[in-house]
Amino acid sequence: MRRPSNIQEMLLAFELFATDEGKERGLAYVPDSTDVFISPYAKCGTTWMQQIVHGLRSCGDMDFSEITQVVPWIELAHDMGVENPSQQRFSPRAFKSHLNWDEIPKGGRYIVVFRDPLDAMVSLYNFLNGWFFERGSITLPEFADYYLGYRDGRDYWRHAVSWWRQRNGPNVLLLSYEGMKSDLGKAVELVADFIGVYEKSAMNIAKRQAELSFMKAHEHQFDDHLIHQSRDADCGLPAGGVSTKVGQGVSGTGKIALDGKTRAKFNSRWRETMGREFNLGSYAEIPPALASAGSL
Repeated sequence: MRRPSNIQEMLLAFELFATDEGKERGLAYVPDSTDVFISPYAKCGTTWMQQIVHGLRSCGDMDFSEITQVVPWIELAHDMGVENPSQQRFSPRAFKSHLNWDEIPKGGRYIVVFRDPLDAMVSLYNFLNGWFFERGSITLPEFADYYLGYRDGRDYWRHAVSWWRQRNGPNVLLLSYEGMKSDLGKAVELVADFIGVYEKSAMNIAKRQAELSFMKAHEHQFDDHLIHQSRDADCGLPAGGVSTKVGQGVSGTGKIALDGKTRAKFNSRWRETMGREFNLGSYAEIPPALASAGSL
């Protein structure tokens, strides 16, 4: 058993990450109207939002080994041995997902965080480097080409398109990663109002526990070690892989890390998707558009 060392081997490991049965069980879940689904694209603030929602509904509970124990990943719960993800200690029930609007179970409430695709891609590369491929064996430009070429309907841009179509829905809350960074207090207030938590004490605790310093201090509770234990062997990955989900909270790294040619490809892909349907010229227009609608 060895860690993948090229894109093709990485994709083969990805295919084994979630079983068909597990995905089907997740997609078959029938939500209550109060259920909350946290469904950003990968590395766009999912764990951050899980912590905010859980902190609000529990008034700061940290009695978990990994955040997925209390906010289960609906597509992966069965494969992690969670037979009934709806059995939760706190209300409203909350679930992690990376599904787009077209796939996700309907009937609940949905929170999606948008993030600059360049930053999301670099963050995903760092997350997988040393876990789903041998550290340094795939270069960042190679990974960027894979990210751009991934077109099965679950890529970043189709995910963004599907959720932006729902931006005016009463059961959908959209925020930007950059807006959350600039005003975490307002982000917590927006989420609290959306999920029906009105206690000021809960908001204050949730904000403090969603700050980077707090999450860094409790990093092991956000590092996917239970996912490693349950899925690595089935993916053919050796033990000891490293992944971290609490980064430095920095925006703009993608523009620094990638050359002009790659950035141009990302801009072109944006125009083909979000630009064509919504007349949004670049990701930079997302945060102000959300702010003008009263979000972040």
